[in-house]
Amino acid sequence: MRKVGPESGLGADAAGASPLSTVVRVRSLLPSLPPAEARVAQRVIDSPEAVANSTITELAQACGTSETTVIRFCRAIGFSGYPELRLTLATEAGRAQGVTGGRDVGSDISTDDTLEQVVEKIAFADARAVEETANQLDIQVLDQVVTAIAAARRVDIYGVGASAFVASDFQQKMHRIGRTSYAWSDAHIMLTSAAVLGPNDVAVGISHTGSTVETIDALSVAKRRGATTVALTNFPRSPIADAADLVLTTAARETTFRSGATASRLAQLTVIDCVFVGIAQRTTGTREHLEATLEAVTVRRVRPERRRR
Repeated sequence: MRKVGPESGLGADAAGASPLSTVVRVRSLLPSLPPAEARVAQRVIDSPEAVANSTITELAQACGTSETTVIRFCRAIGFSGYPELRLTLATEAGRAQGVTGGRDVGSDISTDDTLEQVVEKIAFADARAVEETANQLDIQVLDQVVTAIAAARRVDIYGVGASAFVASDFQQKMHRIGRTSYAWSDAHIMLTSAAVLGPNDVAVGISHTGSTVETIDALSVAKRRGATTVALTNFPRSPIADAADLVLTTAARETTFRSGATASRLAQLTVIDCVFVGIAQRTTGTREHLEATLEAVTVRRVRPERRRR
């Protein structure tokens, strides 16, 4: 199957872009950029307003590179040149100010922040991760993933670390509507499960960075066996994309004290929910399955009369 997904996130219309959509796109492409262009990208991510107010010469000097590199970077992320990038960043910064009311809740968490500021920044980062993930989600690819899984004999889901929790959540959802699926996080079991898949099966690899070796290896084996492979990652040009026929992306960022780890899981769960609902819509007897599974666990809940004793 031809690989389908956000090849680079290029070509977004600046006039129709969502707030900070350029920063989201640059962040997703950062690991795949050459070192000099990566320095420019990091500057855009860290200080989009400062870049919008800088000349190309000032930006090149701040990044320790040349104006030619800045122009190459602009073209690599889908802009015709630096003037278009500046205009888009300025527009998006203005929109972001409207969202936050001028408060500095989008910045990184510092050791001097109060608990009130920490709560506000984490809540903002988590909410933005969900919103930005939804804004950039490729509906055509999502539909292809739903179609493939809905027709699959079985679905094996791979993820380690925090992504393993997301994989388990997806498996639990699938079982609730009677779909055969398995979530694996052990490297050896992932490989052995992938080795018995075939053309009628789907393998899903979940990795925020897209560079988790265990998940990539399992997805690669599944692909060689003829299974349809799906990757869910924050970085569309990461290594896991090479092992995937279909690539779905999130839009979350890691921050100090790893508050971004929660944001990345929420972004992944958002995509998983979209995939699951799409599958449920195409599965016969979904309502009956959901009602039966709910009834099965209801007896394990504490009844009101027991709480009053």
